[in-house]
Parts: sequence; structure tokens; C-alpha cells
Amino acid sequence: MDAKKIKKTVDENIVKAKNKGADLEAATMKELKKIQKQMEETSKKMGDYIKKNPEKAALVSAGVGAALGAITAFFISKRGKNKKKK
Repeated sequence: MDAKKIKKTVDENIVKAKNKGADLEAATMKELKKIQKQMEETSKKMGDYIKKNPEKAALVSAGVGAALGAITAFFISKRGKNKKKK
């Protein structure tokens, strides 16, 4: 193959790659919009549930917070012990 053919092939492949990248970006944006819409709908449903059941929502929030706090404390204490061993 001579240099002109190689350059032409490389240029064609660059154009193809850019087109595929643009297609992928468009598909990603479409999916992102779908997810955003679903998140907005779910958020609205959660807000409605909280308004109708404030006690349950508070208890669930407290439970989730306590669980996350316990997990965080566990990992922090584990990391502190590992540093002392070294």
C-alpha cells in the first residue's frame, strides 16, 4: 500500500469513529433523559408518600440513617486498626 491509500484509509476510519462516537453520545443522552424522567416521577411519588405517611417516613429515614452510621463507624474503626498494625 502506498502512503496515499494508507492516509485515505486512516481518514475514513477517523470519520467512522467520530460518527460512532456521536451516535453513542446521542443514545446516551436519550437514556439519560429517560432516567431523569423516571427519577422525577419516583421523587414525586416519594414526596406524596411522605405527605400521607409522615410517621412511617420518619421511622424509615431514622433506620436508614442509623444503618449508614453503623456501617461508616465500622469501616472507620477497621481502617484505624489497620493503620496501627503497619
